[in-house]
Amino acid sequence: MSGNLTMDQLKKLTKSGEIDTVLVCIVDMQGRIMGKRFHAQHFIDHAWEETHCCNYLLATDLEMYTVEGFATTSWSRGYGDYVMKPDLSTMRRAAWLEATALVLCDVLDHHTHEEIAQSPRAMLKAQCARLEKMGLSAAAATELEFFIFENSYEELAKTGYRELTPISAYNEDYHILQTTKEESLMRPLRNGLFASGIPIENTKGEAETGQEELNIRYSDALDCAENHAIAKHAAKEIGWMNGRAVSFLPKWNHQKVGSSSHIHLSLWNKKGNSAFFDKKGEFGMSEQMRHFLGGLLAYSGEITVFLAPYVNSYKRFQEGSFAPTRKVWSVDNRTAAFRLCGDGTQAVRIECRIGGSDLNPYLALSGLLASGIKGLENKTDPGEPFAGDAYHGESGNIPATLRDAIGEFRSSAMLREAFGSEVIDHYVRAAEWEQEAFDQVVTDWEIARGFERA
Repeated sequence: MSGNLTMDQLKKLTKSGEIDTVLVCIVDMQGRIMGKRFHAQHFIDHAWEETHCCNYLLATDLEMYTVEGFATTSWSRGYGDYVMKPDLSTMRRAAWLEATALVLCDVLDHHTHEEIAQSPRAMLKAQCARLEKMGLSAAAATELEFFIFENSYEELAKTGYRELTPISAYNEDYHILQTTKEESLMRPLRNGLFASGIPIENTKGEAETGQEELNIRYSDALDCAENHAIAKHAAKEIGWMNGRAVSFLPKWNHQKVGSSSHIHLSLWNKKGNSAFFDKKGEFGMSEQMRHFLGGLLAYSGEITVFLAPYVNSYKRFQEGSFAPTRKVWSVDNRTAAFRLCGDGTQAVRIECRIGGSDLNPYLALSGLLASGIKGLENKTDPGEPFAGDAYHGESGNIPATLRDAIGEFRSSAMLREAFGSEVIDHYVRAAEWEQEAFDQVVTDWEIARGFERA
């Protein structure tokens, strides 16, 4: 794990007064950091073993609304407790906060102390364990894209989010001058995360006004998910401390480019060599890589809920937007759903371009690994790579709406085999509620379009 703080170090830093607070956290269904702030000495004396949280933390929506229809917990079941079991290998400084450390927890059943199957962390660990039985491990990296706005969350909320002004006035893709203007936020983000054990590579301007991208070094798949979740949380907190709103909403304006979270992925064998690379294979692809990619293509529609979990997520999927619309793979082609990167080298890997900035990295990686594993088991052939503009190809479409994605997700035999029906039904209900909640709302667009003319 990627933590940078041991218990012995924490004890010394607590005694000296350098650390006085420990954030003890889980990652919820939405990929958010949730938990408690402990006095460091109490954590050292007692809470390092375990603490508790309400089990509704894995059964709410973005608004923390207690959604009906979950089998695991409800009003009728009384909303009991889960155990939060700190994984001390994840303990680190939260260096962007004063005198604070952070540790991530596994979520356990209060009575059996077994992991809760629908916990995002448990789901990813389970897929990594399946790979391990095959003599393989997964390495991954995610790209975090987000927008920075001139005003704070609180100021924008008072306007009903109608006065959204990005921090910059023009496309800042790779733009050093424009991103210099954002360094009051981005420099503390890079340095704070790096000092917290997150292997930051760089930040860069993205292809829209006020849009930034944060890149974290390739690592073990579980570490990748932890790094992503912590980095996203830190970006919001550091933005807030600077009076700026940082948003990971994939599409905040139909006239603006959306925010993605591309996922780079490869498999490695127990000797530490790439299982994806074969110098004799076309593009340097091994048979295992081809079969894994075949699985990704075959099941991409079934896992789209894990890559695009909300109604807004699907507003990204537009032609000419750099967000994919069709289930194709291609070599170094940003119009494809799956882009082959590093062809002909040991760094050969797959980039999934479907996911938006709102994805939960644990769920996204879980779905991708489950799909790839099934491809390995079935020796699925991905076919020939697509050449040209994939927006005008003839292959199948990525689900264009959450409603469509739910249908494929619900009926997926592969996902039910990989995670268990109880887990999939849990996330089906979460996605259904997101659609139901949206369907009840009258939008500004409907009012403006039909108020007089209808």
